[in-house]
Amino acid sequence: MEQKDANPDLRKDNDLFNYTLYLADSSLIMGHRLSEWTGHGPMLEQDIAISNIALDLIGQSRNFYQYAASLKPGNGKITSEDDLAYLRDSAEFKNLLITELPNGDWAKTILKIFLFSSWQFYLYQKLIYSSDRQLSAIAEKSLKEVTYHVRWSSEWVIRLGDGTEESKKRIEMALEDLWPYTGEMFLPADYEKEKSEKRLFVDVSEIKDDWISKLKSVFEKATMDFPKEGISMQSGGKSGVHTEHLGYILAEMQFLQRAYPGCEW
Repeated sequence: MEQKDANPDLRKDNDLFNYTLYLADSSLIMGHRLSEWTGHGPMLEQDIAISNIALDLIGQSRNFYQYAASLKPGNGKITSEDDLAYLRDSAEFKNLLITELPNGDWAKTILKIFLFSSWQFYLYQKLIYSSDRQLSAIAEKSLKEVTYHVRWSSEWVIRLGDGTEESKKRIEMALEDLWPYTGEMFLPADYEKEKSEKRLFVDVSEIKDDWISKLKSVFEKATMDFPKEGISMQSGGKSGVHTEHLGYILAEMQFLQRAYPGCEW
């Protein structure tokens, strides 16, 4: 006999909170990683461009965190966006694993932006139609920024892949390193699976074909081979199982708030 939830509304609220956190965490950690390039880009124009992309992603994360905070009062006080960003441990973060990986060289960073931004592009296109007005509004606002991220990074992928022998080697090495972390984008966590009649979340299986088509189109122009099927994929980030790299990111990012709780400028 099928067992019904004792409180389906509570479960739905928890799913919405966790889903919003997952989107916020992925944008925050990706943005933090890209911010490490500030002042180190290969040329001033591109240094500014990648820094702006980092700011866009952190801005997206703020919008999602603010909404998540409104969904989750805790310990007699209202949870804030700062609490969610600075006072959770790595096991509580739900970001995609690919976002926490070290930047590596310029080619690896460019490809990571392209893979991640292309996924965000199709995800937000669907999320605009969420029955949750707040998620829909954030997705609509973010999509304008992500459209630029995809265009900028895809142009660089083509430039590197169809460039010199050295640049082609580096972008192909980057693809080999990063590809095993892309499968998680399309592997739904428990909180992503629709549990209500209303369509709150995006069915990631619906965007995979579009994402692959976009990649194939860009890779063809970059004279790059598309990865073969059957490659073992890494996952766990959405459920709080992370690489060692996230711990180092949080140690740096959260130090001030943890050392001086409640500090304000």
